[in-house]
Amino acid sequence: MTQKTMSKDEYLNKVKDLDITSEAPKVLENTDFLTVAKERRSVRQYDADYKIEESEIRELLETAILAPSSSNLQPWRFLVIEDQSEKEKLSPIANGQQQITEASVVVAVLGDKKAYKNADQIYSQIAEKGNMPEDIKEMYVNSILENYGNFSEEKLTRIAMIDGGLVSMQLMLAAKAKGYDTVPMGGFDEAEFVKAFDVPDDYEPVMLISLGKGKKAGFEKTRLPLDDVLQWNRY
Repeated sequence: MTQKTMSKDEYLNKVKDLDITSEAPKVLENTDFLTVAKERRSVRQYDADYKIEESEIRELLETAILAPSSSNLQPWRFLVIEDQSEKEKLSPIANGQQQITEASVVVAVLGDKKAYKNADQIYSQIAEKGNMPEDIKEMYVNSILENYGNFSEEKLTRIAMIDGGLVSMQLMLAAKAKGYDTVPMGGFDEAEFVKAFDVPDDYEPVMLISLGKGKKAGFEKTRLPLDDVLQWNRY
């Protein structure tokens, strides 16, 4: 028997037909971390007329970049796409997902594979605050330049992707705490995105995140039982 499958466009957009709820995203009265983590959902339908102020976007990103990163090298880079014509250009690259054009902005999270070259700037700031002696700073910087400089392209990409995931999750939680909704997207043509938006060669696309005022709550979370994914001490 022939198995039924869907094209990529159908797979990514079928959710519009499946989402029959009329429930709006929950407005959180309590924004403690555990509540925010439990209540965040992936929202795909947004109020297209709602615009988030630049100052609020910057505040969310300022919170996001407090995330940890490998050797504190902070390889995340952000391209905030707010112009409607630019979102329209992005839409076919992201397989026509409606949240691309409806959300207030789309944040493209990128990972700089050569972020280690900023080691001196980063660790000089640490030293200037008195949190590291100058001689120790020099040793740290030299070690980072030597070690990361000898990493393979694959390993540098992996580091950028891991750190990009950390900052992305922090951004989405910060957005929920401030009353906004998000959905992370990996369903886009990365090569075409890099070309269309002039992304530097050293930057690796991590994900796209739609950010705005949700109209529908998104699917209730369904997760595997914890014991299906948990093992103690060793496999």
